[in-house]
Amino acid sequence: MSAPAPAVVLFDLDDTLFAHRGAMADGIRAYLGSLGGTFTDADPGAALALWDDLEERHYHAYLAGSLDFAGQRRERARDFAAAHGVTLTGPAATSWFDAYFLHYRASWRLHTDALPCLDALAVAFPGVRIGLITNGESTPQGHKLADTGLDVRLEHVIASGSLGFAKPDPRIFRHACMVFGSESEQTVYVGDRLRTDAIGAAAAGLTGVWLDRTAAGAGGGAGGSGAGAGADAAEAARLGIIRITSLAALPGALAARSLAPLTAGPR
Repeated sequence: MSAPAPAVVLFDLDDTLFAHRGAMADGIRAYLGSLGGTFTDADPGAALALWDDLEERHYHAYLAGSLDFAGQRRERARDFAAAHGVTLTGPAATSWFDAYFLHYRASWRLHTDALPCLDALAVAFPGVRIGLITNGESTPQGHKLADTGLDVRLEHVIASGSLGFAKPDPRIFRHACMVFGSESEQTVYVGDRLRTDAIGAAAAGLTGVWLDRTAAGAGGGAGGSGAGAGADAAEAARLGIIRITSLAALPGALAARSLAPLTAGPR
C-alpha cells in the first residue's frame, strides 16, 4: 500500500525506545534482595509477575482517572507487600515504592535498537522530525529521557498527564500533529501496544506501527488470545497497521509501506 514519505515519526517511550520492563525486573529483584525477611524468600519469577500485573492494573487506574499518579505507585507497593504478608500504611507504602524506584532508576537504559533506528530514519527520510507521545506525567518521563540522553533527539514530547486524555484517545494523536504542524497522512506513530498505540494512532488518521518485540524472541506475539485478540487483529488489518519485531526494521517498513501479517493480540 502506498503512502507519502513520513514528515514526522512519533514514538511511544516505555518498552518501545526505553527498556522499561527490563529495568523494572532488575529493579524489583535488587530491591527485594536488599529487604530481607519474607521478601528475600519470595520466588523471583512469581514476584516479578505480580509486580508486572500490579503495574498494569494500577497504572491503568491512573490513566482512567480513578487514582492519581502518586496513588497508583502507593497502591502497587501496598498490594505487593500484602501478598507477602506485610501491611503498609499510606506513608509507608510511598516510602517502599520510593526505595524500589532508586533500584529501578539505576537500571534505566534504552533498547539497543533505539538510537540506531533514529539515525537510520534521518538517512532514509532527510528532514524527518522525531517526537514522542507517552501515557504518563511529563516530569518522571522527562527524567528517563534526560538520563538516557534521548531528550536531545526529540523535537517535542507529548505527555498525557499534561493534557487530561491518554492513548488510545484520538485527541492525543491529533494534538501531536497540531504541535508539529503536520498532516496526519504524513505522521507515523510507533508503539509496542497494538490497541493503545498502533490502532489508536491509525484510527486518528496516522500511520500506525506495532512494535511486536515479544514475537521476535518467542515466535509468537505480545500476548492476548480469544475473541478480543481476534477483533484487534482484524481491526489492525482493516486500518493497515504495519507490524515489525524490531526498530531496525522501521525505516525499511516505512519506505515500502508493507503490511506484515498480524499473529497476536493486544497488550
